[in-house]
Amino acid sequence: MKQLKAILLSLVIGVAIGMWFGVNIGRDEPFYSNPFDTSSLNQKLKKATGETLEKGGHALEKTGQSLQDKLK
Repeated sequence: MKQLKAILLSLVIGVAIGMWFGVNIGRDEPFYSNPFDTSSLNQKLKKATGETLEKGGHALEKTGQSLQDKLK
């Protein structure tokens, strides 16, 4: 009976930890972050637009450098 309780307890703990990590992986968050913390839509939008603007800026710089090289 003791062995059955230990197996069930370890199974419940394993499932809880697995779900914790699984939710964080699905949301592209660090493993140990709080899975119950929901980022607002504004935060997600700011993050996405910031990354897009940064990539666009790098592309613009690269284009400018290539134009300068052609003029030389």
